[in-house]
Amino acid sequence: MDWFEQLPNIRELVTCGGNISLGQAGPVDCAATACDEHDCLAMLVKRDDETLGQLLERLDAAIQHAVDDGKFTDEINRPV
Repeated sequence: MDWFEQLPNIRELVTCGGNISLGQAGPVDCAATACDEHDCLAMLVKRDDETLGQLLERLDAAIQHAVDDGKFTDEINRPV
């Protein structure tokens, strides 16, 4: 089974016209984000001890959380 099959929420998002991105986001050196055509569903910061695979698994779970519960995860923009 390839990695894309193991991340069903990322697969569904991308297949339906959404996107994910990995890389620098503002002051964050390594982030993972997921957006559909209307909203940013998740913005995660890679943890020091986290692998890329683990970050993608967290992103997949955050997408599911946004779709099921309407709760968007934002680890990049901290409240002032």
